[in-house]
Amino acid sequence: MVRGPHTHGEVVYPSSHLGCGRGPVRVCHCAGGEPFPCLECQVSRSFQMRVAVALSGGVDSAVSAALVQAQGHDVVGVHLLMGTAQETADAQRVADRLGVELLVWDLREPFTEQVIGYFVDSYARGLTPNPCLRCNRRVKFGGLLARSRAEGFDAVATGHYARITRSRQGLAELRRAADPRKDQSYVLAVLGQQELSRLMFPLGEITGKDEVRALADRLGLPVADKPDSTDICFISAGGAGEFLAGHLPDRPGDIVDEDGRVIGRHKGTHHFTIGQRRGLRLGRPASDGRPRYVTGIDAAANIVRVGQGSALLVEQVLAERLLLTGADLPDGWHGAVQFRAHGAAFPASMRREGDRVRVVFDDPVSSVAPGQFVVLYEQDVVRGCAEITATRRPGDPDPLPAQQVPA
Repeated sequence: MVRGPHTHGEVVYPSSHLGCGRGPVRVCHCAGGEPFPCLECQVSRSFQMRVAVALSGGVDSAVSAALVQAQGHDVVGVHLLMGTAQETADAQRVADRLGVELLVWDLREPFTEQVIGYFVDSYARGLTPNPCLRCNRRVKFGGLLARSRAEGFDAVATGHYARITRSRQGLAELRRAADPRKDQSYVLAVLGQQELSRLMFPLGEITGKDEVRALADRLGLPVADKPDSTDICFISAGGAGEFLAGHLPDRPGDIVDEDGRVIGRHKGTHHFTIGQRRGLRLGRPASDGRPRYVTGIDAAANIVRVGQGSALLVEQVLAERLLLTGADLPDGWHGAVQFRAHGAAFPASMRREGDRVRVVFDDPVSSVAPGQFVVLYEQDVVRGCAEITATRRPGDPDPLPAQQVPA
């Protein structure tokens, strides 16, 4: 096997080897000085890479490590210390079973500051955050890729369910996983070419979690039957409400209807999210007998607004901090957008407005909230994402009053 850094030329070579996309269309020809090989060489036994595989202690990352090892690569496990001692112990057991070294990199401080702090601050502002995207951008992939490069790794692999392919222009394309039920492309939308060109997602083509567990069992991996982790890793069984109660003080205020009439009291706006129906504690049903939902949160005024389900419909949003996974998007771009990790995608168009973008839905959608990320798709390819700062309901005035999201 060839060993050592694998590189690309500055000119076009045989089209079977698409390059990493950093600059001109560059095609792998196995001679030079770039630190990462083309996609075809990644999966070829003719080239052995030194791969850092993120081992969380779960079954997905364990199977990913086994698959990369089976391709003939030199695997080193990397455990990002952000969770419990049990997760670290499980990661070590997996590494021992595979016969690979395990490195433990302590990211607890940036995780606490950049992810947990952001989560709490967002709820204090009346926003609905997604900490997983923040973590992937600022901590998990940011820290993992930077340090792995510094320590001489050729590539990084994780247990995420997503795919990376190459465009005709040589750019790395982030795509949905083959299994739509497990697809995690939404939370990876914050990654750009610099990150995607060095990543491997071995589980992207697998069509079911049962297949992953069966493979783990056949390989004798000690976490084959370990339950799946929760969506937000630092939230315990008590849920987000219990977690936030330990970080934010109660601040009683009014609950009002769509006409501004006070119909109840709350203990703090951080106890609510847009679209919430349960736990309103209004004491009596609406006069029309219909369910009531949280339709607005004004943390500055300490007011929670409730109304009928129709008041949740949104026809457009403003978003800022647009991040692109690859090529730029034209003004007026049309595709599909998604607001939740496992939510539905909706057809929409995008317009540029200075440093912000306006996303206009083909048809109104329900329960979209400031603080969420809008992720842009073309078929199954992720094109980018941005943070929502304002929503507009049918009949609302323009311009939209944008809310400030944490930096």
